[in-house]
Amino acid sequence: MKIIVTKCDFRTLGADVLALPFSSVELEKSLSASGVDLQLLADFKGDAGEIVVLYGVHKGFSASRIILLGVGDGNKIDDWRKAAVAFASKSVELKCQQIAIDLSRIGDFALTTGQSVTSLAAAFVEGAFTGSYRFDRLKSGKLEKKGRDEKSLDITELVLVAHLDTVDEIDRGVIDGEIVGSCKKMARDLVNLPGNYLNAEDIGKAAEESGKRAGFHVEVFHKKEIESLGMGGLLAVNKGSDQPPTFTVLDYTPKGVVRAVVVLVGKGVTFDSGGISLKPSENMGEMKSDMSGAASVLGAVEAAARLALPLRVIGLIPATDNMPSGTAQQPGDVITTYSGITVEVGNTDAEGRLILADALTYGKEKYNPDVLVDVATLTGACIVALGYSVAALFSNNDKLAEELFQAGEQSGEKVWRMPLWDLYSEQIKSDIADVSNTGSRGAGSVTAAKFLEKFIDGHGNWAHLDIAGPSFAPKGSGKVNGGTGFGVGLLVGLLKKLSS
Repeated sequence: MKIIVTKCDFRTLGADVLALPFSSVELEKSLSASGVDLQLLADFKGDAGEIVVLYGVHKGFSASRIILLGVGDGNKIDDWRKAAVAFASKSVELKCQQIAIDLSRIGDFALTTGQSVTSLAAAFVEGAFTGSYRFDRLKSGKLEKKGRDEKSLDITELVLVAHLDTVDEIDRGVIDGEIVGSCKKMARDLVNLPGNYLNAEDIGKAAEESGKRAGFHVEVFHKKEIESLGMGGLLAVNKGSDQPPTFTVLDYTPKGVVRAVVVLVGKGVTFDSGGISLKPSENMGEMKSDMSGAASVLGAVEAAARLALPLRVIGLIPATDNMPSGTAQQPGDVITTYSGITVEVGNTDAEGRLILADALTYGKEKYNPDVLVDVATLTGACIVALGYSVAALFSNNDKLAEELFQAGEQSGEKVWRMPLWDLYSEQIKSDIADVSNTGSRGAGSVTAAKFLEKFIDGHGNWAHLDIAGPSFAPKGSGKVNGGTGFGVGLLVGLLKKLSS
């Protein structure tokens, strides 16, 4: 999608559709100033994401269609982002290829939201990427009616009409929004690929392609190297698979002063059957999304490189599938992780924490980072606690927790902090090993976080993000199902805060 910023009169744009944004607070006044007939629009309230499509508009408009676009009361950046998603999604539905929006009043919207013009422009562009996203690369098109003249669903051009005073700020926002939006799209594509199209080695290849594209170093460790490293957690989960594991290291080092070293760890289980502790068959196909943490880390590292942030950002992705077979690990097995800590496997479906354990210890030992964050679709218990829109945040550092919370508010990828009290460690004690990978029935997301905490080697600035709920939209939950790219915007928001 090509993005153009222009200073022309929006009425003269000959786009397939032109959006006119209105807040609910100043709706009548703004509509009158735009030359729109109020008598026809009694039902338009200006709610965030509300859309009214007008056809045959005259009074000097050149666009084929006009969309009245609600941005709510104008106080929240989330409403602005929601409006962008709705506008782009509707444009795809209408098969519009050239779309435009009047941002001549974006300065006023910035004042009411308390945001900069650059932030609002970035949020709008990112939202346009989100709303226009469709995953159709595996469709053959052979079921379409013969002779049907199907116009492309892709938006080819987004035109932002700016006032002269805000052009430079919008330009900067476009750059940020396009980078985050495209990196999130990459992450969504990876999550949506089924297990027979994406295995551990494919994740390594995707990382190498990203590194070449954005200019950062990538090293992929294969099975023999993983064995040499002694990553017993990753190897144990991989025992039941026909596909070898990989451990991918992404290393972005900026030119000039490095303000901090950040290690991001992403869970890369390309398909999770549960192993010997087999999952129920219903909706098991959605377990292709169990590598969403890996996808978000890859997207965040690429975005950091393209934004040229003054941080060294290391991405670590342990990757494998989790399958049942005659060679698979069994409940009751005891394994030795990279750290040397032994783990009793109470349930083979608690596999993500085993591969993250190795990567967390490796990241602390190898890089001694200022900040250590892991991202994973770790527990169903997290969904029970917070639903499908919010990720669980666990951290041993109040400042880092607050920075992640604020990054979530700004990016729209919300997190809620959960407890890490020592009393939960009692639930993961083992009689025969140092620790068990499962606790009792209650507080499943908390005991999973307490398990991971044992592998950070005392690092005092660590956070764990359980994104099991918001990382994947189940079938029937909206117009676009599947991977959401959740985590990319959140991590980039954190990295920007650490850069300032």
